[in-house]
Amino acid sequence: MNVSARGRTVLVTGSTRGIGRAVATALVEAGADVAVHGRNPSEAAAVAAEIDASASGRAVGVAADLTDPDACGGLVEEVVTRLGGLNTVVNNAGLGIFKPITELTVEEWRRQVDTNLGGVFYVCRAAMPHLIESGDGFVINVGSLASRHAFGGGTGYNASKFGLLGMTEAMMADVRTLGVRVSMLMPGSVDTGFGGREPSTERGWRLQAADVAAAVLHVLSYPPQAHVSRIEMRPSKPGS
Repeated sequence: MNVSARGRTVLVTGSTRGIGRAVATALVEAGADVAVHGRNPSEAAAVAAEIDASASGRAVGVAADLTDPDACGGLVEEVVTRLGGLNTVVNNAGLGIFKPITELTVEEWRRQVDTNLGGVFYVCRAAMPHLIESGDGFVINVGSLASRHAFGGGTGYNASKFGLLGMTEAMMADVRTLGVRVSMLMPGSVDTGFGGREPSTERGWRLQAADVAAAVLHVLSYPPQAHVSRIEMRPSKPGS
């Protein structure tokens, strides 16, 4: 996809691997300046250096615990300082613990909800003044088809992703007249290491992380009067 992202200063959460890394790479290749985020500072810095060396934009590494509201505020300010501004946030960081309610612990519930839902709120709340000030801000939340379709073993995961869809749509209504477009991407099966399963050629029918990255660039490609509020993505030939 030949889309320019020049002028975009972007924070991509959870971008040291998987979908997030593919999104960060695609954005830098399209000319954006990107903050690569992870929980581990050295890992985030190393991945950012690899991306930075191979593309036309710029990548820097940042680290924060997204379940900590104060840490999220500090993260946003660090990104603004290092990139010279912030006009785009891609909330990708997520956690999946797949157990029925009879087995899911309180701690596992809290970890999923605090990361998948709380972290998005904390980051967006801290970033919103900068996005509004930019006059052309974007928030792109990476959810899941699990945001609409419940499944057994998804008590915590479905709850967090259903909540993310509702929060995204409400946030869109809050800021759409303030120059900020809020969108949701909802991919189905993606061949990454999410949930502890490493990518495999045997699952080549699944979406690839680069497919989701292409959707991010697609959302960013529209002129100011157009807003793609939600994209659902599925493998074209599931299980083939």
